[in-house]
Amino acid sequence: MVENFLWQVAGSVATITLNRPEKKNPLTFASYAELRDLFRDLVHESAIKVVVMTGAGGNFCSGGNVHEIIGPLTRMTMPELLEFTCMTGELVKFMRACPQPIIAAIDGVCAGAGAMLALAADLRYGTPFCKTAFLFTRVGLAGCDMGACTLLPRVVGQGRAAELLYTGRTLSADEGLQWGFYNALYPSDEVLSRAQEMAARLAGGPTFAHAMTKKMLHQEWAMGLDEAIEAEAQAQAMCMQTGDFRRAYEAFVAKEQPIFKGD
Repeated sequence: MVENFLWQVAGSVATITLNRPEKKNPLTFASYAELRDLFRDLVHESAIKVVVMTGAGGNFCSGGNVHEIIGPLTRMTMPELLEFTCMTGELVKFMRACPQPIIAAIDGVCAGAGAMLALAADLRYGTPFCKTAFLFTRVGLAGCDMGACTLLPRVVGQGRAAELLYTGRTLSADEGLQWGFYNALYPSDEVLSRAQEMAARLAGGPTFAHAMTKKMLHQEWAMGLDEAIEAEAQAQAMCMQTGDFRRAYEAFVAKEQPIFKGD
């Protein structure tokens, strides 16, 4: 049972809602740790096929809370600081490693560690009111936080990522769409339902194959082309042994829509 955010399951789609709207849904030591543990354990939750992540009250996440995280960090020893930074990084690692696609439904403020949660998702749907900022330099820290220097250049490009991480400036919704940070923009009263619709669509598809796609998207960052082609050959051969592959063929022959079961 979760304590630091809302967790709802409809069919095979789970929705995480960061739920401190009065403070624009900041993260705390406890919520960091609970999110890390949840994404770590999702590998064992075969009934959950897709995860949607959102925030309550018109904002996604304002990042680490100033009084509950930044203040205490200024009084910690180096071993304590390293334990914290490794823990926050593990959250992103487990988000990327879990087999379920993650869709972020983002409105309003999406800043600091909140921007990293969005970046670690597989798809990002925003609204015209989104304000995304990687604020680390504005509190005297480096932009290399929680994998930002690896993830962000791969989404928006090296030069654009460098500008955002050096300056901490706000990325507007339209700019984010043009740069590829957002997959689409929707009105505020639609963005969550649109994300959940896509989640349901993915959950009704060949979910073993989706998990393999996510795995390859993650692993091939560090591969050369020859190595990537070999890895994909092995991955696709595995998918060709699934019931979903056979069902798709049989449905095509019968001129019907395939019904996928994720096996």
